[in-house]
Amino acid sequence: MSKGGFLVAKEVFIPQLGQTMEEARLVRWLVADGASVDEGQGILEVETDKATFVVEANARGHVHIGPYKADDVVPVLTVVATIGKPDESFSAKQDAKLGETQSAKETETTKVEPVPAVPIAEREGRVFASPRARRLADAKGVDLAHVMPTGYGGERVVARDVLAFLSQVPKATPVAQKIAADAGIDLRAVTGTGAGGAITKEDVERAVADGRRSTEDGGRGAKPSSVIRPPSEVSERVPLKGVRGIIADRMATSAHTTARVTLFMEADATEFVNMRERLTARVEKEWGFAPGYNDILAMIVGRALREFPYMNARLTPDAIERLTRINLGMAVDTERGLLVPVIRDADQKSLREFGAEFRAVAERARTGKSLPDDLTGGTFTITNLGMYDVLAFTPVINLPEAAILGVGCITPQPVVRDGQIVARQMLMLSLVFDHRVVDGAPAARFLQYIKNLIEEPYLRVVG
Repeated sequence: MSKGGFLVAKEVFIPQLGQTMEEARLVRWLVADGASVDEGQGILEVETDKATFVVEANARGHVHIGPYKADDVVPVLTVVATIGKPDESFSAKQDAKLGETQSAKETETTKVEPVPAVPIAEREGRVFASPRARRLADAKGVDLAHVMPTGYGGERVVARDVLAFLSQVPKATPVAQKIAADAGIDLRAVTGTGAGGAITKEDVERAVADGRRSTEDGGRGAKPSSVIRPPSEVSERVPLKGVRGIIADRMATSAHTTARVTLFMEADATEFVNMRERLTARVEKEWGFAPGYNDILAMIVGRALREFPYMNARLTPDAIERLTRINLGMAVDTERGLLVPVIRDADQKSLREFGAEFRAVAERARTGKSLPDDLTGGTFTITNLGMYDVLAFTPVINLPEAAILGVGCITPQPVVRDGQIVARQMLMLSLVFDHRVVDGAPAARFLQYIKNLIEEPYLRVVG
């Protein structure tokens, strides 16, 4: 790391873990600015939509932290610190070089030309933006209509445009920021009277009062850009960022873009329950775990998808694609939100293989240590709320998949069999599918096949 007898600063950047990772949220710095670190020592904790991981020092020396703090969302390959001599500091030149690095993929595809950007006032209709720019804007609460685009001839908003917009957000005191956030005030519409034009508590309170008066006057003279919603008593604010923001975005997209239909079907799970109990007694010690209902059900669904391949599909803009591999997504509740680890080629695995792999990926999801590909590539999802005593529900399709199976709790119920009322273990299934991909009758046959396998699981699942 030396050059001419001098220590050359080493750049520390956000690594790209997996092809789908484009940005990360900085959770916290693990060392202080200027601290001495060893190579391999953890210096920064970051969070992606998949997991939380630690960025390690890539050299020995003194770490110099860049202009980034907790909760900042930055693109992958961003240089967030340098490691060098104790009397050095984070270099702005290196940071500028980062800007070229982090947008390299976008500039290669968009071929940005040095032409004047279209003024915001002259732009009409849809705002064109890169996926990375949209995610960054969502995380920071930025309206892309207010961002000056520089990509693709000045017509497309890219990540660097959002970062530039954020750098122009007016200065405000912490108290003013909190009051504005609680009241839904856009700080760009507030005139600051503090030192250097900073927005103070009093400035925001005046904006709130002006908004109330405008509302009481029937909206005459109201400024919709400055008052978004009236003040209210809020016990807690949960920012829509990180995993929570990803879930909100994907669920909303699914709900608004799919033609959802739900089929409910009740299955007699008595033999299903009996088989699981007998398997547990026989293999738990050898396997190191007791096979669960989800494991056995996944075997059933994998076989059903082989029998009805039209359910293992996705919709593209111009075609329905039926997929050769059956990759089952298994919804898991975690402290960070709902995650869906994927078991690839689930139909080709034995019950023991599936159970062991499912427990491994579920544990990584719960502890925030999912591998880059753990949460991608699913072709069909199973979600089970039976452990919470839920009888039936309508889950949201996990795009780009075409369907999802909801599983309720197994409950003893009186059922008529051969003219006699007997107690049976009953299970409610709910299949939600996209009617653009599959029609009702074919979807019903698929669900009926699963029901039949649950009611007579021995010959079809084991062996």
